[in-house]
Amino acid sequence: MWFPLLFPLLLSSAIATDTDGALPRLEDLKATEAFIDSAEVVVIGFFKSEDSRGYTELVGAAKRVDRVPVAICAGKEAWAELNITSDTIAIFRKADNSQENLVLAEAKKLDADGLVNFITINEVRYVTEYNQVTAVGLFNSEVKAHLLLFINRGTKDFTELKEQLAVLAPEFTGKLLFVLVNGAVKSNSRSLGYFGLKSSDLPRVGIYDGQSDMKWLLPQGDISSERVRDFCQAFLRGELQENKQAGVEAKSEL
Repeated sequence: MWFPLLFPLLLSSAIATDTDGALPRLEDLKATEAFIDSAEVVVIGFFKSEDSRGYTELVGAAKRVDRVPVAICAGKEAWAELNITSDTIAIFRKADNSQENLVLAEAKKLDADGLVNFITINEVRYVTEYNQVTAVGLFNSEVKAHLLLFINRGTKDFTELKEQLAVLAPEFTGKLLFVLVNGAVKSNSRSLGYFGLKSSDLPRVGIYDGQSDMKWLLPQGDISSERVRDFCQAFLRGELQENKQAGVEAKSEL
């Protein structure tokens, strides 16, 4: 990990502005590692030249997903370190320590719309809001266990609880993905029902284990960082697996 005070220096010395002014260039391995560490999710286009297939499309896609930092890297040292062997667009995520590669030679169709979709699907963050698009990235992750915050957007504690989980999530990197499920969205009613919940029951916290297809609810009460941390740790120790699952009936909590 790069110290915060060193990062601006690395950026100024090793990241150059792209010739068309759209995307920064990563000139060496240190700059590439610093860029990857600069945000929860970043995208790097590994291209041999600006004439490479996919270069122009990535520039166009980057303008439409400006919430995600995007850069270009042609440095062979970085390619070797990150196991890049041909022109590739890669997404790097902190939440599950993942590198998702789109090898351009293998892509049958390549346009800006497709790249926007690729980035959005794989944009798994420390706290990812669940929807039909992000669900693909969440369930494709190698981390199969999800800590779920069921909450109605617009309620007074929405922002506070979301920020609280965002602080807690890095403690469980590579072990649990933290997911926000907006109970005010009609299409999420099925997810709530899977845990025996209705929108009027929220906020609540649960865990879903994709490996065993088991689920549990944190008992009703204050949703504090301490209680959520203990809940996560109990799951990782295997203690929740000995308890009754959340289910169709709302009372089937721990």
